[in-house]
Amino acid sequence: MLSRLAKEHSEGTLNDSIVSTRRTRASATRSIIQHPMCELDTLRDVIRGFSPAWFTVSMGTGIVSMLLYGFPYEWSPLKYIAMGIALLDLLTFVVTLVLFTWRLVQYRDFFNILLHPQMSMSLGAAPMAFTTLITSIVTILAPYEVAWMPTLALVLWCINIVFAVLSFLAIPFLVTSHQKHAFENVNATLLLPVVPTVVTSSAGALVASVHSGTTAVAVVLISYALWAIGVGISLMLLTFYVVRLVLHKLPPPDTIISAFIPLGVLGQASYAIQLMGVQALRVFPDGLSQMTYLGEVLHDLGFFIGFLFWSLAVWWLAHAIYSVLYTRFHGPVPFNLGWWTLIFPTGSFISSSTKLWYLTGYTFFRVLVSIMSVGVITLWIFVTLNTIRYAWTGELLKPINIRHLELHTYSENKDIQNPEQQV
Repeated sequence: MLSRLAKEHSEGTLNDSIVSTRRTRASATRSIIQHPMCELDTLRDVIRGFSPAWFTVSMGTGIVSMLLYGFPYEWSPLKYIAMGIALLDLLTFVVTLVLFTWRLVQYRDFFNILLHPQMSMSLGAAPMAFTTLITSIVTILAPYEVAWMPTLALVLWCINIVFAVLSFLAIPFLVTSHQKHAFENVNATLLLPVVPTVVTSSAGALVASVHSGTTAVAVVLISYALWAIGVGISLMLLTFYVVRLVLHKLPPPDTIISAFIPLGVLGQASYAIQLMGVQALRVFPDGLSQMTYLGEVLHDLGFFIGFLFWSLAVWWLAHAIYSVLYTRFHGPVPFNLGWWTLIFPTGSFISSSTKLWYLTGYTFFRVLVSIMSVGVITLWIFVTLNTIRYAWTGELLKPINIRHLELHTYSENKDIQNPEQQV
């Protein structure tokens, strides 16, 4: 009798606790909805704290639209959903570009951002986000044979090359000449300014697919050049990053998601070299007639080298998953814009796997692409909802780095003006 009463009391207490928890969550949700930007001191902080890291939102959204559009198992509504997400990607990019430009014009701190050892890395996300728009234009509009599409894609690609090369040249130079980095604080974001040339090379192969003659040959050759310089420097930086991991172990919880960035470098390298091989086989026999077998050689090498990079990416995928799970097991992993670096790199690996499936016809790659695509789309929904939530409250828009940015830049300028005082 007593045990039954105790059990009923325990169940009643548990139910009350569950009801109380639900009421608390509902109250918190209503408070968030009713008080937008409650974490900010003033609405001007929206612009003051707007960082280039927001371009990663467009990167992730763009790659998800392409994964849906190229899903291995045909279902016609997926095409239209992918088109809708591509339009969302365009809107996201335009809004991000406008707000970031607004910040640069109003506060004139672009030079400060360039000298900042963390914020400057995110500048490389802008040309990569722009590349997703070019990819969407070519992939979605090509079947409809839109007359002006090839010219538009070529012009946008040429513009993107300028910004990708600027990112590739300027930021690594500042890293080695002006910025101050502590070895133990380095993470995989160091790759972000370099990757845009690799991503642009994959877009170049797509642009070449809607052109012919000397234009297509020139686009393919430039794409190979962009791929070579981007992949070469990326492999050097990956070696540097591995040494950092060996000596100082995993990054802290707030940057642990950056462990997926190497996956994006290798995935894009694999995807791009395969795409360029396909276009080389198409354009080089006529475009470079003196090199009879060049197209065939590059096509076969594209598959082989792409498969090698894909294989290396598998290790980085396993290491990244283990790193995040290990960190989460030992404590919370706070949500921030860095979570978007989970979407694009994984999507790049899936794109590489998709191309391997096209070239080999192996069911293994088809199943792998399908499973991983569903997983990445689910993660994209989760990250998008959390981004909307924390952006609504202003948590993601806090200008928390501004004071550090100003102090850091003052220190850099002082050192530059007084080089004889440097040790």
